[in-house]
Amino acid sequence: MSLTLRTISREQHLAYIQSLPAASHMQVPAWADVKAEWRSENLGWFDDRTGELVGAGLVLYRQLPKIKRYLAYLPEGPVINWYAPNLQDWMEPMLAHLKQQGAFSVKMGPPVIIRRWDATSIKKGIQDPDVKRLRDIEADHIEPRAFEVADKLRRMGWQQGEDGGAGFGDVQPRYVFQVPLANRSLEEVHKNFNQLWRRNIKKAEKAGVEVVQGGYHDLEEWQRLYEITAVRDHFRPRPLSYFQRMWAALNNEDPNRMRLYFARHNGVNLSAATMLVVGGHVWYSYGASDNIGREVRPSNAMQWAMLRDAYALGATVYDLRGISDSLDESDHLFGLIQFKVGTGGQAAEYLGEWDFPLNKLLHKALDIYMSRR
Repeated sequence: MSLTLRTISREQHLAYIQSLPAASHMQVPAWADVKAEWRSENLGWFDDRTGELVGAGLVLYRQLPKIKRYLAYLPEGPVINWYAPNLQDWMEPMLAHLKQQGAFSVKMGPPVIIRRWDATSIKKGIQDPDVKRLRDIEADHIEPRAFEVADKLRRMGWQQGEDGGAGFGDVQPRYVFQVPLANRSLEEVHKNFNQLWRRNIKKAEKAGVEVVQGGYHDLEEWQRLYEITAVRDHFRPRPLSYFQRMWAALNNEDPNRMRLYFARHNGVNLSAATMLVVGGHVWYSYGASDNIGREVRPSNAMQWAMLRDAYALGATVYDLRGISDSLDESDHLFGLIQFKVGTGGQAAEYLGEWDFPLNKLLHKALDIYMSRR
């Protein structure tokens, strides 16, 4: 297939995303409005033979201080046929275009899953003292074509840093946890939860925990819980304005793109979460909880309600987003995978993020800056 790349309108981009079974929420046109500090551009790949739009990418440009040179970033994208035999023909016009736009380096995250581990295998790994990381366990599912994609990218000059850390070394998480929903009944999904999750859901129901959806004006209450979580878990919270912008941008594009959930007990909100929907892929994107009321298990009740809503929407996967690849109980990120494994889903490893230096000096300078942050 001979291809031509050119900029496209937001409407063309959105129509293309809507024609697909799913795509990353970071590749919808509205994500550019969420990342307001970045300049953005919508790219389209066209089949020269038919004139049909066959791929799209949201590019975010971040300018270097004082000079008009940019880092071009395609988070969890572009949305193309990554298994095409002529992958080089997709990449080359993109790199030429981005260079023309002043990019000194390109970062992208192919939405390609390379390995999956079932919850049962992970549980066995946790119990094995010789297993410290997911990769120490034999994967239950391997996608051979993903290795071919990686080989092709390397041969083209794309680079990838060693991700020997916890799986959060890249800008977007390389390891995620997902609950497959396609071709399964809700009863099967629930039955696959571990005993603790099922017990906690029942405990929350018995205690009268109520799960409700909120709206834009409830984001202040979300922020209250989120900031409590940030203090407890030692991270820097995003400001309320970020979530207000996310809500306005995403739901303006599609009124069902972003949802807000609360789990409350006796009228007090104890947990909250945001949910994102693009086609058949649903993400639990941010979560928060109070320091009180944990004994009535509001988080389990909320996740179960969100998952049921995702199922009702026709989702094929409920994505609980990033996990650490560490199975070491002393690792501070171990709790993330331990909690999510209880849903009986799968850990998935993406191909990770890749860089292409268009200006080696500036790219190296950025590398040094990022490593010192």
